[in-house]
Amino acid sequence: MAAATRGCRPWGSLLGLLGLVSAAAAAWDLTSLHCHFGAFCECDFQPDFQGLECDLAQHLAGQHLAKALVVKALKAFVQDPAPTKPLVLSLHGWTGTGKSYVSSLLARYLFRGGLRSPHVHHFSPVIHFPHPGHVERYKKDLKSWVQGNLTACSRSLFLFDEMDKLAPGLMEVLRPFLGSSWVVFGTNYRKAIFIFISNTGGEQINQVALEAWRSRRDREEIRLQELELVISQAVLDNPHHGFWRSGIMEEHLLDVLVPFLPLQRHHVRHCVLNELAQLGLEPRDEVVQAVLDSTTFFPEDEQLFSSNGCKTVASRIAFFL
Repeated sequence: MAAATRGCRPWGSLLGLLGLVSAAAAAWDLTSLHCHFGAFCECDFQPDFQGLECDLAQHLAGQHLAKALVVKALKAFVQDPAPTKPLVLSLHGWTGTGKSYVSSLLARYLFRGGLRSPHVHHFSPVIHFPHPGHVERYKKDLKSWVQGNLTACSRSLFLFDEMDKLAPGLMEVLRPFLGSSWVVFGTNYRKAIFIFISNTGGEQINQVALEAWRSRRDREEIRLQELELVISQAVLDNPHHGFWRSGIMEEHLLDVLVPFLPLQRHHVRHCVLNELAQLGLEPRDEVVQAVLDSTTFFPEDEQLFSSNGCKTVASRIAFFL
């Protein structure tokens, strides 16, 4: 059963960097998705799809593919009582298009504690894997961390940010956890969710969107099939991506490639209005217009897509208030 709707929240910088915290182990009935009053719960997995869909519909601008793919994949996975492998999503797109926002919403609407849940684990290359020369140590630590936390709670979420800044080979340690075996190293891991985030493929996605616009095709007519191959090839061709020359790609262990399209002027306007609402402010035309006028758009001739999506909307609003 799903938890009560936790509501929609405005667009904002919701994805905080979580440190590697110790997961607590305690008795938990995995057939139930709620905790009994007074009992300490090992897992706080409480999916709220109504809240998730509400938030995505209201606050995620210009991403019809991402909305549909993420919700469909999550529902099918969570409703399966005995999945044969973890759910593995790979989010791709230009900066500021909503990848981090979506990943933060998944934590918020899947776990009672959201990003602060001890069963949501966020990894950043800059914070957790800063030294390329320490890859072997990182492999050992990462394997131990994943295995230990899945032992404590099979319903765990692992977020890997900035995949295009990871040292080559590090992600290979995850390959046994992403496949279709029943157990790995004595750990049941089939109900885990892995999300990988990167800008790789962003240029290719932008080109497909640009060609669609030039052909007078509606943006919502762009289909996943037009993007999957070019995204996969971009990953395979990028020696800085964590999946470069990886068995994870060769064995097709990614369940869904989720493309994020570049944002147009009206999408940025949507972000500005959401940010003003989050600040408790009434829409002010002069502020909205000032933010739009200060935003850089490309290509040079068409001035169609925001060069940094909605990434700098909050700071620009603060400047113009």
